[in-house]
Amino acid sequence: MTSRAQAVLRDVFGHQAFRPGQAAVIEAILDNRHVLAVMPTGAGKSLCFQVPALVRGGLTVVVSPLVALMQDQVAALRLCGVAADSINSGKRRAENVATWRRVVAGEIRLLYMAPERLMTEPMLAALAKLPLTLLAIDEAHCISQWGHGFRPEYADLCRLHDVFPQAPILALTATADAVTRDDIARQLLRGRIERVVQGFDRPNIHLSVQMKRNWKRQLLDILARHQNESGIVYCLSRKKTEAVAALLQEEGFRALPYHAAMDQTAREAHQNTFITEQAVIMVATIAFGMGIDKADVRFVVHTDLPGTMEAYYQEIGRAGRDSGAAEAHMLYGLGDLRMRRQFIEDQASSPERKRQEHKRLDALLGYCESPSCRRIPLLAYFGEESEPCGNCDICHHPAPCLDGTDAARQVLEAVHQSGQRYGAAHVIDIVYGSLTEKVRRAGHERLESFGTGKGRGKNQWRSLIRQMVATGLLRLDIGGYGSLMITPKGRGLQGGEETFFYREDVVAPSPPFPEPSSNGRKTKASQTVPAEEPLSDEQGDLLASLKALRLHLAKQRGVPAYIIFPDRTLLDMARRCPRTKEEFAQVNGVGTVKLRDFAEPFLAAIAAKVPPSSNPQL
Repeated sequence: MTSRAQAVLRDVFGHQAFRPGQAAVIEAILDNRHVLAVMPTGAGKSLCFQVPALVRGGLTVVVSPLVALMQDQVAALRLCGVAADSINSGKRRAENVATWRRVVAGEIRLLYMAPERLMTEPMLAALAKLPLTLLAIDEAHCISQWGHGFRPEYADLCRLHDVFPQAPILALTATADAVTRDDIARQLLRGRIERVVQGFDRPNIHLSVQMKRNWKRQLLDILARHQNESGIVYCLSRKKTEAVAALLQEEGFRALPYHAAMDQTAREAHQNTFITEQAVIMVATIAFGMGIDKADVRFVVHTDLPGTMEAYYQEIGRAGRDSGAAEAHMLYGLGDLRMRRQFIEDQASSPERKRQEHKRLDALLGYCESPSCRRIPLLAYFGEESEPCGNCDICHHPAPCLDGTDAARQVLEAVHQSGQRYGAAHVIDIVYGSLTEKVRRAGHERLESFGTGKGRGKNQWRSLIRQMVATGLLRLDIGGYGSLMITPKGRGLQGGEETFFYREDVVAPSPPFPEPSSNGRKTKASQTVPAEEPLSDEQGDLLASLKALRLHLAKQRGVPAYIIFPDRTLLDMARRCPRTKEEFAQVNGVGTVKLRDFAEPFLAAIAAKVPPSSNPQL
């Protein structure tokens, strides 16, 4: 890593060292190589293009899907003294014109734009005349037709390689399975890329899933375990968001709604309250979360089935960013499943695309129905192997399971005999003995496996196959037509080296949750990711004062509170209790400009709260 990059990291952004993966990405870009970076939510993806943008000079163009996210990143960069701006539909034309003039004059280092604005012929022609030194594409999974959030306007970005052959391209995403990663590399970067894929595991997050029975009662029971803690409750609709927030308020929780239909002023006020204050529950649609950096989110609850495994992973990743113990709870029901299926069918997309989305939903359902450790299918979906984690509901309270080895063997034989080219529906028709037109056309009624499983209903076979995928006996080829493929573990079962146990009744009440999180909990997760020592009472009081000051300064500047300083910076401040500017400069996240602008008020707040004779570190 160049000394210049290290200096930018320290002096501009106030960090002493790069986080895992960041240095490899930045080094490749500075070597003028294209990079695909897959990094978990909260891993610091933005620094991967912000640091090289300042080292390389010239203009860096950042493609971002959301206007609000652009505006927040621009505001954060400006507070660090970086010349950044955006051209977007949320600004008046005169403002966008003024921004472009500064770009042409060489006064802007980072320019944020949505893909549809960037990929107009006039904009591309104008940018071609400028010293463009880097193209960064955030949420790059939207490029891929296999990606869970495919957007047609993103697909056009694949022309950037030809339009700007001299500029390295950085594609960033937190949620891309192996098929999506390959497609991004092929389309956007023509295969000539450096891949940096960080591990997907968040071992400090306890995972649990419950089938809905009385979801309001279940939700309240979950939250009773999280008194005086901050968290996020995700709901499928705006109407439900409002209703759940009202329910929680009636029950004595400090709960705030957040969805796209709310007035922007109200949304920003709720967001600031959540970031700044303790024991606040944000009840939200998926409109909430992107770019939010709150370290002490102790829980995330889904009151409805998420859309995909990628969305679920991204949303639970907003918990436990301080590496402390956190929990992710999901409630799902058959009504959710029907609604999700209907959403897919209602999309204005091709039959092939709909087929892919149904397979993704099947993978998520397999995770929900998993008969063994939940982390195994979650990580397997992203191409990682895992041992039982010791930090999920099934590891703590194993579900009653039945020996399904013989049934699994019947499925594997049907998959094998039909050439590993068909999806679950066709395989079930073979095993069940359904003489469909597709079965007749393929001649599969003549297979030895045809009709060997008539003793089970088709719904039972569907659940069993999902659990076989979840436990690694079968692999779902989402990049093809959702074909089932036999894994090495599946071949082991065929050869008598493996067994398979499955959950027959996933609607049965789930076992109780473990005791509330504590630093002393003996789990694989707590041993793998040691959490920082909790704040003392005195440090906690100081942190509350620092958050209040942060909110005051944010309101003065008209920006979200976390843009002044993220939570992790205030936590470090409360622990260090700096008394001088020199000590304040050592706080993580305090660069040169923020030292100049914010040292005085924060040092004064610390001095007022903690007398010189006292030190909250002791």
